[in-house]
Amino acid sequence: MKSAMRYVYHLLFWVLILGSTACQKSKPAPFVPLAVTPPAATTTFTNPLLPSGPDPWVYEKDGFYYYMHTLNDRLAIWKTAKMSDLSRATPVTVWTPPRTGNASSNLWAPELFFLDGKWYIYYTAGPANVGLGQQKTWVLENASADPTTNTWVDRGRLFSPITDFWAIDGTILEQNGNRYFIWSGHDGIDAVQRLYISRMSNPWTLTGPRVELSHPQYAWENVGPPFVNEGPEIIKHGSKTNLVYSASFCGADQYALGLLTASSTADPMLLTSWTKSATPIFSQSPANRAYATGHNGFFKSKDGQEDWIIYHANSNPDEGCVEKRNPRMQKFGWNADDTPNFGVPVSINTPILKPSGE
Repeated sequence: MKSAMRYVYHLLFWVLILGSTACQKSKPAPFVPLAVTPPAATTTFTNPLLPSGPDPWVYEKDGFYYYMHTLNDRLAIWKTAKMSDLSRATPVTVWTPPRTGNASSNLWAPELFFLDGKWYIYYTAGPANVGLGQQKTWVLENASADPTTNTWVDRGRLFSPITDFWAIDGTILEQNGNRYFIWSGHDGIDAVQRLYISRMSNPWTLTGPRVELSHPQYAWENVGPPFVNEGPEIIKHGSKTNLVYSASFCGADQYALGLLTASSTADPMLLTSWTKSATPIFSQSPANRAYATGHNGFFKSKDGQEDWIIYHANSNPDEGCVEKRNPRMQKFGWNADDTPNFGVPVSINTPILKPSGE
């Protein structure tokens, strides 16, 4: 009897419930909360941009950003219309080195430039199975409008004919109608990495002497060994030419960015044209999970109104100078003296407003 009565009660209960929805053609589905995407999801991004990406570099042309980083065994370019969408871009391998020879292994720090109507990639490489003591700078050329297409031509090694030593991390400076190459190298005596500059007669040839611009001088530049000044990058603003570089061993958590400044009209081949900051201008932030912050690049926002820095960092301490380094980017401002003010590294997984114009 109890079971029969329970059945009647249940039947009456469901009659009442279903009666209130009698106008429906079918039984409603179980309630599922509406998945609402916050507006911020369309206006923000988070760091890191990719899981891995040492030595990140960006070049903008004709509405597209071309991104590269160290892959060691090849050179690839990511093409994207929006830097915040970098993870959605598909990398295109544009150069695979020969199996043997003086540029067959350890391809580092590629930088892409559009010069004199052609594309050029400057990268570091050395022979396989001989250690890292023979790393030198090499140049590739592409005459197509899009650097991810057509064939890249090997222009050979870029070197100082007077002082030809270990040389990595090259970049371009254009000033006073002249073009210069700035890189990190040895002096032929010790293994200390110094910053050098030399004038270029064309995009694949250095001419005249090289001049040392900087060497590890302060305690914050001498965490190692090796003792390092490397990864020089140029950004101009107002009256200043700013040369931002990386200092200390790349595998140390203290790897940081330093600064040399010169007048935008000065002769960059004169050491007296440059002033060196005694303190780093961008360094680790354990609270924000940013260690070994360095080897950066620069780019403008889509609308040209904002300046952005892209750099690599480790997300945890003591992760070294390997592929755990990941690319990150953030907007920065300027000091009254036309030097950059990068602030502190933004914490990973923290929403950041996308570059303006995206």
